Amino acid sequence: MRDMLKQPRAVWAVAFACVISFMGIGLVDPILPVIKDELHATPSQVSLLFTSYLVVTAVAMLFVGAVSSRIGAKKTLIAGLAVIVVFAGLAGASGGVDGIVGFRAGWGLGNALFIATSLAVIVASATGGFAGAIILYEAALGLGIAVGPLVGGLLGGISWRGPFFGVSVLMLIALVATALLVPSTPKPAHPTPVLASLKALRHRSLLTMALAALAYNWGFFTLLGYAPYPMELGVHQLGWVFFGWGLLVAAFSVWVAPRLQARFGTAPTMYAVFAGLAVLMGVIAAGVARPAVVIVATIATGAFIGINNTLMTQAVMLVSPVERPVASSAYGFLRFIGGGLAPFVAGKLAAANGFGLPFWVGAASFLVAIAILATGHRMLARAEAEAPAAHGDTPEEELAVPEPAGEGLDLDRLAEEAPPARR
Repeated sequence: MRDMLKQPRAVWAVAFACVISFMGIGLVDPILPVIKDELHATPSQVSLLFTSYLVVTAVAMLFVGAVSSRIGAKKTLIAGLAVIVVFAGLAGASGGVDGIVGFRAGWGLGNALFIATSLAVIVASATGGFAGAIILYEAALGLGIAVGPLVGGLLGGISWRGPFFGVSVLMLIALVATALLVPSTPKPAHPTPVLASLKALRHRSLLTMALAALAYNWGFFTLLGYAPYPMELGVHQLGWVFFGWGLLVAAFSVWVAPRLQARFGTAPTMYAVFAGLAVLMGVIAAGVARPAVVIVATIATGAFIGINNTLMTQAVMLVSPVERPVASSAYGFLRFIGGGLAPFVAGKLAAANGFGLPFWVGAASFLVAIAILATGHRMLARAEAEAPAAHGDTPEEELAVPEPAGEGLDLDRLAEEAPPARR
């Protein structure tokens, strides 16, 4: 662990930017009720803060690989950070919920540019081998998910605009650090075709995992988008609830998921995780009138979500028949689509039938994920058996990323060797 912490400044600059970027996932959770009350919006309107952000992220993911392969990884990274700085600030300055929704869409574009490139940069720059770089990336992801709601609650206690302005300032610092500390990169010799990611979904193995991720994210973002309302808490209390939830996501993603995968295998562990999430969502649906039940069940889902975030990405890597950056974009497209549409549909269901029904639908979506994954069980088991590296059995020497000859680091070549970014 001590050696892993001895990293070049470029790694810490990008890792810091990763933390801030991933904070955006849960940043708005504590201020959803505040925005609803102060801007006189309905829960359905407020849910569009997730929908616009995630749907734009999903569609943009299809084309980020083509952009990065033409302008270089560092320029793509900086472009993504710059877009987030601008649109997060504009969201904070907005005068109505429609403006926030629109600016969150722009934020989603920047998020796609950034998250699709950041892992490759960390892998290229980190010392201590590929495995150490992945651990750093996962730590940044988990820290961002955990801290996002807490920061949202603290700044949201001052004003609902605070979290948006806070992210804008922090991302500006990250942008400057990235520009100064991350080495320049040349353009790749062979640009990625624009439609490569979309065409990759013709492969049954990748499509199966992506559809399972769509169903999973439907339930996941139903939880994020609607659990704050029946909790009936203030903005600070909501921040602490989702901070606890995020800590479980981080801890179980980094430390528990690999052990369960090694003991039981990828698919069996994912079946159990999906089933556990379905039960907890059912508990929330049945106890939606009792805030304490909703709070405890929501925090508990963090453990299952942390495990699944790690295992699902591993599964995509195992079965994908195409280059990993292309697989990442195709998989990200469908999973973010599921996450983006779920809060919007949940809003319509809640308006017509009360808060319980969206959670029942979310519980059903986790069961659908089990059914979809089961159709590819043999395929995943076979790929897992042929790839012991998935369980950490590959020696670190084989995982180490070589430093290319010449000036600087060829981040774009390494992007083709890195596993897809996790969300």
